[in-house]
Amino acid sequence: MWPPEYRHFIDCHQLVKAELEIPEANDLSGVGASFELLDEDGASSESNDFYPGLIVKADGYVPIGGCLIGSGDPYFINIRDQQPGPVYRIYHDSVFDEDYDRNQAIARVLDSFEQLLQYRRS
Repeated sequence: MWPPEYRHFIDCHQLVKAELEIPEANDLSGVGASFELLDEDGASSESNDFYPGLIVKADGYVPIGGCLIGSGDPYFINIRDQQPGPVYRIYHDSVFDEDYDRNQAIARVLDSFEQLLQYRRS
């Protein structure tokens, strides 16, 4: 499900199930983020069993993380981006079908998934 570059990055840095905290000032969307990186089983479930994953996978988005603060907004990378690609937050309450407003539903959080290393909680 994940692109090979992302899988290698996660495995190499032992980031599966890592918790991350991105301050508002470092989140490109300005919101801030607190999330846990998924393992591939969790990513597959998010993509095949839940919204927004069920819908956004048609646009190339694959889940990488789940919110730790209760918003329910998952985090994604896009397999169509040049890797290492950006990290996105997709607002779960904005995606109900394939006609969702992509500009409203998707927020870019980081320019590259490699930046995740900077925000790992100890």
